[in-house]
Amino acid sequence: MLFLFITFIKYFNNTLLSAPLNVTIRELEVNSAVVTWEILEGDPVIGFAITQQKKDVRMLRFIQEVNTTTRSCALWDLDEDTEYIVHVQSISMGGSSPPSQPVLFRTPKESEKMESKSPNEVTMEEVGQAQLRAGELIIIVVVLVMWAGVIALFCRQYDIIKDNEPNNNKDKAKNSSECSTPEHPQGGLLRSNV
Repeated sequence: MLFLFITFIKYFNNTLLSAPLNVTIRELEVNSAVVTWEILEGDPVIGFAITQQKKDVRMLRFIQEVNTTTRSCALWDLDEDTEYIVHVQSISMGGSSPPSQPVLFRTPKESEKMESKSPNEVTMEEVGQAQLRAGELIIIVVVLVMWAGVIALFCRQYDIIKDNEPNNNKDKAKNSSECSTPEHPQGGLLRSNV
């Protein structure tokens, strides 16, 4: 009987997890946020469960991750200017911990987010746009250089073709025949027999 009681106490202690601590919201955006937390040292945690709920709505989003040691989770597809409540639970082989203390946060409005950004702050979206603009500029310059090369090649070929036209050959033949003699059919100076 004592053996069963000790086994029960050991099993109960192994499955009893503490709720995650210091649950905080970071990287709060208009449509996303990141929830982070800590756990007590020694808890046999194999994963986490996160519940996300709009403050005045009963509908929940449940995110569960197992076989992970991460202490954060991205919340996505959030509504602008909306209050949310988040709870985090630890998961072990024996079950789940009680939920953490609720964390209440509000997503900002798009206009608030733009106003809160300092003039020197650059977002990743703006960096991507700047890189895109630089890439577009490089492509435009390369295309213009290629067109200039094509036009220069065309002009050169046009001059060669123009010089080899049949009408130009007749004119050249006339000019050269005016200067030719029977002795010099290709043209040349007349010699006199002195």
